Amino acid sequence: MNALVTTLATLLVPGVASLVVPYFILRATGQPLLRALGAVQIAALLLAFGGAAMVVWVSFSFVRHGGGTPVPVVPPKRFVSHGLYRWVRNPMYVGALLVLVGVVIFYGSLWVLVYAAGLWAALHSFTVLFEEPQLKRRFGAPYETYLKEVPRWIPRARRTRA
Repeated sequence: MNALVTTLATLLVPGVASLVVPYFILRATGQPLLRALGAVQIAALLLAFGGAAMVVWVSFSFVRHGGGTPVPVVPPKRFVSHGLYRWVRNPMYVGALLVLVGVVIFYGSLWVLVYAAGLWAALHSFTVLFEEPQLKRRFGAPYETYLKEVPRWIPRARRTRA
């Protein structure tokens, strides 16, 4: 059941935010949706596919290692701090934003860039004001240590304790 909920959530939430909304922005601004593939567009597609792979990987980690889903009504039972979570605290959001950045680069759309910046601001606010305090209450000291060791948005190798 968790796998089904996760699959639906992974397709719907990041899919809508990273693909459906930009599609409507591009249509509303008169951007042609079909483009010739040059080096820039190929690089943008690789970035977007990498971001999508991050979203799928993290969703799988929630089910397999966390015993839950990325959906708040069925959250992971166990704290997940391995895989992509070793380098960045919000790899699902980072992955979805990379898909959006890929769309921005692919189409050269200032309007999708403005949307991406607004989405990042909303995700950042949600993370700081709701998600992190809630995770501190649920997982306590291990999560507090994790906050000190792993950056929120810009990936880096996890520090090891002496």
